Amino acid sequence: MTPEITDSHCHLDFPDFEGQIPDIVERAAAAGVTRMVTICTKLRLEPQVRAIAEAHAPVFYAAGTHPMSAADEPLATTEELIALARHPKFVGIGESGLDYHYTSDSADIQKQSLRVHIAAARDTGLPLIIHARAADDDMAHILADEYKQGAYTCVMHCFSSSRDLAQAALDLGFYISMSGIAAFPKSQDLRDIFAAAPIDRILVETDAPYLAPPPHRGKRNEPAFTAHTARIGAETMGLDYAEFAAHTQTNFDRLFSKAAAYTVAA
Repeated sequence: MTPEITDSHCHLDFPDFEGQIPDIVERAAAAGVTRMVTICTKLRLEPQVRAIAEAHAPVFYAAGTHPMSAADEPLATTEELIALARHPKFVGIGESGLDYHYTSDSADIQKQSLRVHIAAARDTGLPLIIHARAADDDMAHILADEYKQGAYTCVMHCFSSSRDLAQAALDLGFYISMSGIAAFPKSQDLRDIFAAAPIDRILVETDAPYLAPPPHRGKRNEPAFTAHTARIGAETMGLDYAEFAAHTQTNFDRLFSKAAAYTVAA
């Protein structure tokens, strides 16, 4: 049997997948990707993301305001996110975070938005899904400062930041997620960060339609390709594929416990 894994972060509502989701889910299953979490990045689009999760048994969803959209979208409220979280297939808060690579001019509103999402994660008990780019110091500070005000869980999605930010997140008990970037030939420094991390804190994802791993690099990514990244993850951690896959499944179930419980109940 093909070992089962979970694509912990993709964007199935993006135009790249229009009219193709049944086939995408089928190809994912054939590759051993039996669950996926599709992420809503603008709350006004939540209904269509929710509809995808409702229509496809292996698909769960999360919603938040992406930091690159924080200045252009209405500021989310904690109450709004808590209300959305009542849906049985809503399993995470975000993605939220900080991105100073393209949108450093909106840093202040990004920080404000991030703290709202953290409050919602704390109140709901659902994991916070973090996007971090070119903002390591501010990100580490806010995550730690908010944790002092009350514990919450978190995954650093598509982790490609510094060793220091990885350690700061791990020290708080958070998780780091391996995307196709970790499979790129020139990403040895990133693979070294994952190799040094505890095996019980690692997830895998695609961030589809972006960042397809080899041998699909440069093409549209999709959940089935999580398996390529996971095989690199196994090599990085010095494990056989089945063992690495099992660890990532256990990790996902621990962090995304609402998804795990839904699967068991079904």
